[in-house]
Amino acid sequence: MKGKIDSKKYLTMCLGECFGTFLLVFIGTGSVAVAVLFGAFCGLLQIAVVWGVGVTLAIYATRHISCAHLNPAVSLAMVLAKRMDSRLLPGYWLAQLVGSIIAGASVLLLFGDVISQYELAQAITRGGPESIKTAMMFGEYFPNPGNGTLFELSLSLAMLVEAMGTFLLITMIFSFTEGCNVGKPSETMAPVFIGATVTVLIALFAPLTQCGINPARDLGPRLVAWLSGWDTIAIPGPHGGFFWVYILAPLLGGAMAALCFRFVVTPLMSGKQDEACGCSVEQGKGHSATS
Repeated sequence: MKGKIDSKKYLTMCLGECFGTFLLVFIGTGSVAVAVLFGAFCGLLQIAVVWGVGVTLAIYATRHISCAHLNPAVSLAMVLAKRMDSRLLPGYWLAQLVGSIIAGASVLLLFGDVISQYELAQAITRGGPESIKTAMMFGEYFPNPGNGTLFELSLSLAMLVEAMGTFLLITMIFSFTEGCNVGKPSETMAPVFIGATVTVLIALFAPLTQCGINPARDLGPRLVAWLSGWDTIAIPGPHGGFFWVYILAPLLGGAMAALCFRFVVTPLMSGKQDEACGCSVEQGKGHSATS
């Protein structure tokens, strides 16, 4: 029988998720903003590196508080993999969304005047079709507006890209933290490898969908943009379907990763290692707020 949830500890964990998600999304969306407004980076790889560093810093800053999921798809995967009590999920999701909204609002506060000047100089009417060029600093779009109109991308393919990216991310997170994986990095270095994974995934998938792989990262700043004049360009977006691509698809990808790792990879790994090292699978470490 599950124990009673320690409300004080639960609140602390949620605050950790809120701050960590804020840090991650603020650094990431801020990098997109300076790239769009100032041409601050030479290419996609530099933006991907900033995102990866942001993920790493956010994990280091908060993993002692909440285990630093910072992503609703990761939290769902942890529940399905039996590494987190399902009763903690609603609070984690809410905290992640709030953190991402604060991050989006902070980016707007810092760059709002510059965005307005940029729109004026580029003859962009906020809320008009052309304002996707500035809206992409907040929410994400398919195909990536930075590529102009070079190609089209169907809704189903965009969903596949986001689901696959999230599947790979969460599979690697599990691999980096699995007790019986003799090849995993040390506990102190795991955040670096997770950040590096995000960098690689963005470099691969961002040309197609901007590589969200995190429902909170998209929804929070997108809501800020919607409330700040981007209107239907923000929600539902020029092609519609933002919910399917950037919310549902990552959750499905994360769920598939959790079930695959739990029922396929972990039994194989444990069976392989039991005789060699006698280790046991690490489940639920630091993820419980139950007494």
